[in-house]
This record gives sequence, C-alpha cells and structure tokens, in this order.
Amino acid sequence: MKFEVAFFDLDDTLYDKQSGLWEAIRQRMSLYMHERLGMSWDIIPTLRRHYFETYGTTLRGLQLHHQVNADDYLAYVHDLPIHEFIQPDPELRQMLITLPLRRFIFTNADRDHARRVLQVLGVEDCFEGIIDVRAIQFYCKPEPQAYQLALQIAQVEHPERCLYLDDSLSNLAAARRMGFYTVWVGQGEPDSQVDLSIREIKELRQKMPTLWDNHREAS
Repeated sequence: MKFEVAFFDLDDTLYDKQSGLWEAIRQRMSLYMHERLGMSWDIIPTLRRHYFETYGTTLRGLQLHHQVNADDYLAYVHDLPIHEFIQPDPELRQMLITLPLRRFIFTNADRDHARRVLQVLGVEDCFEGIIDVRAIQFYCKPEPQAYQLALQIAQVEHPERCLYLDDSLSNLAAARRMGFYTVWVGQGEPDSQVDLSIREIKELRQKMPTLWDNHREAS
C-alpha cells in the first residue's frame, strides 16, 4: 500500500510520556472542575474517567452536561510552562522532515496548545496543518465523526492511504475500523488492536524504513 498522509496525535505521542506534561494538564482539568464548577474533589476523578471513557475527552462531557465554555476551559487547562516539561528534539525533527508524506497533527486539544508544544519541540514547520478540536467541530477521537472530518480537512478520500499514530489504543482501534494503518506509540507489549507498535515516535523510521525509500529533504 502506498501511503499519502500521516496523522500524528500530539500529547504523549510526539514527546516522551514520562515528561509529566500530560499529567500536569490532567491536574489542571481537575482543578478547573473544582474551582470553576464547584465540584467536590471526591467525585472529580470518577467523573473525569467517565467522561473520558464515554466521550473521548473530559471537555466533551463537560460541554454536554455542564455547558462549560470551551475557550475558557482550554485556556485554563493548558496554562502551563511547557518548556519546563519538554525540550527541542532535533532527532524528531529530522525524522519528520525527511518523511515523504503529507503530515498533520490530529489532536483533541486546541490549536494554541498544539502550536506551543510544536514550537518548543522545534517541529512546527514539519506539519502541513493542525487538525484540532475546533476544526473537528468538538467531536473527539475516538468518535467516528472526528476521523471523518480530519480526512475531509486533509482532502484525503481513502483512509487506507493514511498512517495514524497515537498513544491511545481506543483512538487507534476506532481509526483501524475505518481503514487507517495504525501505529501505537506506547511502552507496553505489542497490541492486536493496531497494525504496528513502537515504543517512541522516533522508532517509526526503524520500523517502517520503506516509507523513506523515496527520501526527499523538505525545503
């Protein structure tokens, strides 16, 4: 199969899961629910887990059940000094910029957060675009509508011609059902729900060297 497009998840996929950034974001989510919505600390972990498992993100659940303002929520939970958690990654940049496919970030986060992360990593110019939660009309992976909208935005007709890389097995399983070639970026054993498992994003070139057969340096 000849691939045309690669969709990359952002948080805990492009950077080391051990960085602590995503855990800090989760803590901000809980703080938002406590401070802005007046929820008890006792119920927040269970409710967040329920919303995540049901809707794909805490935000989606809060929108549907508590009518939260998405702009306020996203600004609040991403208000973090990202440079204290991650650093520029020249090896990642080299891997991305030499990958001869169209490349998109595909994230349940918002564009501002994605840009900040990409800027710190030094890879913002390695992607054709950012498909964020607003671009997919606040549908969230693993909802099928999210993937359908991502394909439309990237102007790709056939998901079979797309790579999709993520740290979330539920997101990957949904994508695989639609025909994407799925790559799990995770530290566990290889999983049958996906087409390929790698421990970190930079292993992609080692595991799929044929993608670079027609190597070209991006200008």
